[in-house]
Amino acid sequence: MSGTKVLVTGASIAGPALAHWLHRRGAEVTVVERAPSLRPGGQAVDARGVAKDAIGRMGLDAAVRAARTETEGAYTVDADGNVLETFRADDHGGDGYIADIEILRGDLSRVLYDDTRDHVEYIFGDRIADLTQDADGVDITFAGGDRRRFDLVIGADGLHSALRAMVFGPHEQFVRHLGLVLAFFSVPNEFGLDRWLIEYQDKESGRSALLRPIADATRAMAMFSFPAASFDVDYRDVAAQKRLLRERMTGLGWLTPQLLAHLDDSPDFYLDQVAQVVMDSWSSGRVGVFGDAAFSSSPMSGQGTGLALVGAYLLAGELAAAGWDPQAGFAAFEQRMRSFVEANQEIGRMHVQSLNASGADAEPAPEPDMAAITELVERAINGVDLPGYEGLPDSRGAAAPPTTP
Repeated sequence: MSGTKVLVTGASIAGPALAHWLHRRGAEVTVVERAPSLRPGGQAVDARGVAKDAIGRMGLDAAVRAARTETEGAYTVDADGNVLETFRADDHGGDGYIADIEILRGDLSRVLYDDTRDHVEYIFGDRIADLTQDADGVDITFAGGDRRRFDLVIGADGLHSALRAMVFGPHEQFVRHLGLVLAFFSVPNEFGLDRWLIEYQDKESGRSALLRPIADATRAMAMFSFPAASFDVDYRDVAAQKRLLRERMTGLGWLTPQLLAHLDDSPDFYLDQVAQVVMDSWSSGRVGVFGDAAFSSSPMSGQGTGLALVGAYLLAGELAAAGWDPQAGFAAFEQRMRSFVEANQEIGRMHVQSLNASGADAEPAPEPDMAAITELVERAINGVDLPGYEGLPDSRGAAAPPTTP
């Protein structure tokens, strides 16, 4: 065991995935999460291509597949519900529009937490209040008053990363709004939904409404998106977000009124801008950021979870291979990961552009270069190698600190 002490912020997907590999490579890992517990539900996330290999290397393929939504496919429909296109989960070897591995964010978070809780210290309901680093370590003061020292600190706390703002600069410096807003919340399944996702797009306004199945067949997930040149609603102001959604969805049609009727009753409402995080460097001394905090590709890429799972394997591996030297380890990780990130961010931007309102008088779009798009998609799904990291520690059996509720 290296004895290297690593603090990870965020216990959604990226944080516990990184904790899994840091522990297996010999580090002593603490994860701090400002929420009082794991957050259930959330949107469906996917694993495609090399991300499925990463899940297999974690030994979690069976557990992840057991928690899937088991969506069989998707229909796009018109305002009257007539089917326009059909997509199946086994299209493109399970890496198509509907992925073979599709799971609610909260369910995947639970799988990763259950896998690591016996080997990783989890601290819920707390956060970093102050951070000071020197050549040998990082001194942390938690909001709860505890003071501790770590060898490395890694932020996996999402698009609105507090650690990124604390160490690297304000959010506006790195967050790129893509001109779209996304909202989702669970509703009673009073629509006869049975393992098939249904999506309606209004091409003229650029708005969309979607209804997807989840593992609980008595409920379903409603999702909406709409264009917005700017976004200034606080991501914590739920009442303002709901007002905005109702305003922007007025007159959309299809099942929109029935879905919005459940808006105030839903326990898991979420609304935020569709955005990417672009940084020249993902580390500063002994502090790094990772996952959406460092390189969000936006939900429109369909690959945010894949980037987290693949990145966790590579970041822990490169840090361990560098003898836990932060400069060498972080640099090697960026060299391996950046092209993969950039391909997925380009996919996200292209998807948003394809949803832009066309209008009745819009010029027809030029014919896409299908060969270039195919190459880009392949790079975004499989465009990174996972080294074997032979000779590095790989232990699951060492004693661990207790889990802190």
